Amino acid sequence: MSEDYVKASRTAAASAPSPSARRGSPADTLHQILKLSNKLMTPFSVYLEHRYKISVNEFRLLMLIGRHGSTASHELAEMTGVNIMSVSRAVTTLDKHGRINVVRDPTNRRRKTLSLTDEGRRLFEIMRPQTDRVAEYLLSDLHSDEVMALNRFLATLIKTLEASDEEGRSVFLERTRPVGDVVAAPIAKPARSGRPRKKEPAKTAKAKRKPRRV
Repeated sequence: MSEDYVKASRTAAASAPSPSARRGSPADTLHQILKLSNKLMTPFSVYLEHRYKISVNEFRLLMLIGRHGSTASHELAEMTGVNIMSVSRAVTTLDKHGRINVVRDPTNRRRKTLSLTDEGRRLFEIMRPQTDRVAEYLLSDLHSDEVMALNRFLATLIKTLEASDEEGRSVFLERTRPVGDVVAAPIAKPARSGRPRKKEPAKTAKAKRKPRRV
């Protein structure tokens, strides 16, 4: 092996990026995920949102209700990762536009069952092929084993974000709390003694001054 070849090999090795540099920073990975999410919504914005007057949350709920037949708001919140208030607003709008049925469960009065109306089913059948095309195109350059690996990675990331501590708090929110941002404990009200409190006498109007004698 020539001396020049050894030198060239050492120079190339020294200039090659480290494994950590090739991976990029966690912030870079986060921005890639956010970019992917934004790109995925482009077909929805271009082809569906304005044509059918439907928001992205309403679209996601409609598609999930169509896939599952019937479900409830809290189940949709778990499946989508959307907070329950946003889910409630989307459900209200879908119901208002006659796209879903909202029926109170007779066995559990607190649970409302959601299902598609005829109009909702019509929209579901129109938009489902579009959703399938987006999914197929997204994964078109991946082999089946790569898709399986991607699913495992996504499941791990979701599990990390959904983890909670012993007190039921979100570990994600606790770990990402800004430095110095401390949630103050509620101030306890002083205990009232058993002795009834005396009522203060009502203030009377000042007596009119008597006229001075001359």
